[in-house]
Amino acid sequence: MTDLTDARAVSARDTRQRVLAIVGASSGNLVEWFDFYVYSFCAIYFAPAFFPSGDPTTQLLNTAGVFAAGFLMRPIGGWLFGRLADTHGRKTSMLVSVLMMCGGSLVIAALPTYSQIGAAAPALLLMARLLQGLSVGGEYGTSATYMSEVAIKGRRGFYASFQYVTLIGGQLCALLVLIILQQTLSTAELKAWGWRIPFVVGAAAALIALYLRKSLEETTTAESRMQKEAGTLRGLWKHRKAFFRVVGFTAGGSLIFYTFTTYMQKYLVNTAGMHAKTASNVMTGALFVYMCMQPLFGALSDKIGRRRSMLLFGFFATIGTVPLLHALKDVASPFMAFVLVTIALSIVSFYTSISGLIKAEMFPPEVRALGVGLSYAVGNAVFGGSAEYVALWFKQAGSETTFFWYVTVLCAVSLLVSFSMRDTDKEGYLRHEP
Repeated sequence: MTDLTDARAVSARDTRQRVLAIVGASSGNLVEWFDFYVYSFCAIYFAPAFFPSGDPTTQLLNTAGVFAAGFLMRPIGGWLFGRLADTHGRKTSMLVSVLMMCGGSLVIAALPTYSQIGAAAPALLLMARLLQGLSVGGEYGTSATYMSEVAIKGRRGFYASFQYVTLIGGQLCALLVLIILQQTLSTAELKAWGWRIPFVVGAAAALIALYLRKSLEETTTAESRMQKEAGTLRGLWKHRKAFFRVVGFTAGGSLIFYTFTTYMQKYLVNTAGMHAKTASNVMTGALFVYMCMQPLFGALSDKIGRRRSMLLFGFFATIGTVPLLHALKDVASPFMAFVLVTIALSIVSFYTSISGLIKAEMFPPEVRALGVGLSYAVGNAVFGGSAEYVALWFKQAGSETTFFWYVTVLCAVSLLVSFSMRDTDKEGYLRHEP
């Protein structure tokens, strides 16, 4: 009886430690994504300060271009931080990435405008975004890897889904800060200086995340870190099939994710004609529901398998994207807009709830962070980061609905890739790990 009681106590303590590790890792993830998305949500207000032009679409196109440029740094960040995590530990990599992100936020918060220093203003804005893109490129792969490694076997889908809980939470917090500012400041004040406040908030929050991450335990072993091919591209090349599969389903997954999250606020304002404050309220509600969905869909993947979850995502995204975007194009009611966006995000949840985990299950520990980070960053940089820019480009060219079909085609690619993959929770590398 005593042995059974002791075993239960150890099991409960182990579970608590794993949960605390998930919280510590995800706290930095939340701060990173808050800082990154503040740029997108505040672009409506600071675009004229850096890109003076009479046409709102042109201004948003320029800021979206800088947003996309930050994504182009992600493959470099995925490689750099992936190598660091595989050779020096996940914890070290996560500490460096959160510090780098917040440095970029402080730079943006203090930047002079175009009227003050001319063309140097957008150039410095671009440099700050490149720094943040480098950081996020490393953050995703390392945090996804860490959270998958500390998650409890048999419930990895549920626990690993909290990566996107905090990722979406970062977006949600960015929106909430913006809404508070919209309620307390005038539009003129927001355009003049108010847009800087969220960047300062994000940088300050990094101190808490840094403190929590310093207490994390390392999940890698000295043996795996010291392997000759640990964190190397040569070692990753042995798993190139997994690498290209991840790029394939990330293309559609990241594109539709950014379409219905960061771009959707602009879409509701710029296309549906909704007031900016109303659009922010709609997206806040939708993102909150979306955040709460992640553990449910993650737990579902533990029951039905990762491959089946990905097939459901690919199928519903392929047949649903065009009808949903058409309906949102002509939506008149904020409530109906909320319902339509929530339906779209429910479809996306089949992918996002297991996004990091399914990638981690495809690579061995010595190249796991590199494999997850680099493959995701490549697909995300090319397709996810360019979502706003491509959408606005088609709108400016007078063919906005072409973008709807562009998203649909890439979701169909994700569906085809999912057909070719194995069920990683049953056959992946993590199945042997506790």
